[in-house]
Amino acid sequence: MKKKGNQFLLKLYITGASPQSKRALINIKRICEKYLKDNYKLEVVDIYQRPEVAHNEQLIATPTLIKIFPKPLRRLVGDLSNESKVLFGMDLLDKAK
Repeated sequence: MKKKGNQFLLKLYITGASPQSKRALINIKRICEKYLKDNYKLEVVDIYQRPEVAHNEQLIATPTLIKIFPKPLRRLVGDLSNESKVLFGMDLLDKAK
């Protein structure tokens, strides 16, 4: 599942400890550990603590996951519970087979 030399860089934007934010964090950690073990960096940003980020990143909803690297940049919105949609959005669908 690893992409040698291409560590995934992900940012998850959440709103506090809301149930949907908690689910998104649990889901993305599970998916990353399953498909990207030791090959990803996940940064979690709480827009309640850093409200300027929502404007800077042009966030319209949370939770939002942004795959920064490898390119292309991708945005996924929601609690990330649909694993196949998350894998597709992160360009990992072929690796899940």
